[in-house]
Amino acid sequence: MSHRYDFLIVGSGMFGCVFGQLASSQGFNCLIIEKREHLFGNCYTEKQHDIIVHKYGPHIFHTSNTKIWDYVNQFAQFNNFVNSPKVLYKNSIYSFPINLFTLHQLWGVKSPTEAKEKIDSVKIKNDNPKNLEEWILSQVGQEIYEKFIYGYTKKQWNKDPRELPSDIIKRLPIRFDFNDNYFNDVYQGIPKGGYTELMSNMIEGIEVELGVDFFDKKDYWISKAKNVVYTGPIDRYFDCLYGELDYRSLKFENSVLDMESFQGNAVVNYTEYSVPYTRIVEHKYFDYANNNKTIITKEYPAEFKDTGDPYYPINTPQNQEIYNKYKSIKLNTNNIIFGGRLAEYKYMDMHQVIGSAIKKYETFIKN
Repeated sequence: MSHRYDFLIVGSGMFGCVFGQLASSQGFNCLIIEKREHLFGNCYTEKQHDIIVHKYGPHIFHTSNTKIWDYVNQFAQFNNFVNSPKVLYKNSIYSFPINLFTLHQLWGVKSPTEAKEKIDSVKIKNDNPKNLEEWILSQVGQEIYEKFIYGYTKKQWNKDPRELPSDIIKRLPIRFDFNDNYFNDVYQGIPKGGYTELMSNMIEGIEVELGVDFFDKKDYWISKAKNVVYTGPIDRYFDCLYGELDYRSLKFENSVLDMESFQGNAVVNYTEYSVPYTRIVEHKYFDYANNNKTIITKEYPAEFKDTGDPYYPINTPQNQEIYNKYKSIKLNTNNIIFGGRLAEYKYMDMHQVIGSAIKKYETFIKN
């Protein structure tokens, strides 16, 4: 069979764009198809009132991998934004992630030694925590769990924390100094001009088709290329042969306000369960725009089936078992590369997605 393209790339998010860039740079002919009417998946940004708006939630780039940092800097300059969110719980604002200032706000402690002693006194001893709730209680005790974790987690996942694996929360730092940087990585920032500009530079020269649902004509699209790079939900690719995987989604409520600043920070988390949204994002603080308008977004967790847009895999043991069955199939599909958060069914930050795309491209070419 004669194929027009070397690679058909299904989805224009970070994995698809990185894979396409690598392949195109080595002379391979690529086609990217995208279901939405714009490129770049959930990384998509656009300018409104001179403010770069992250249309599908904020994306802060961070990595300690110099190879990945150098890679993205080929396509954009990065600012020096550092993510230091705040938490609003019952009209009190706290520093976050949990650090010495947070512990001072809660308990009046003034030194790392005092803070560690206090934490040790409130921990609920558990040598074998079996879920998210048990693990966090064993680390910080009941008060921090209730004020910072319980309501936010239950809203985000629509599950009691006792039903969730501890891996979901283990990426949250707990510090005994005044460092309120959410990430520990060496390199951090946001591309100047937004991710749309960065990723446009990344896929320059690659053919693109928008508004295309791969599954409307799956066989047709597969026939156009020697190889397929698939970045959508893995269960959908295999027609849910072993059952549907669970995902969480988001809904966004955007407002343009005639004021210089609404909350004074890029991100404020609302951790009470009675507040329906999980956070408010104020976009101008990601790359500060000095004007008399601001744009905020309230993020509401949602059922995937209500929105049609899967965002977060829900890595319960039951879902992992289903995914492993799909994974066993995909290992035998030599001309199909599955990549990204949905196709690999795991939460990944952008640098991890890029690392995965680079590794899978290099492995595929070697074979």
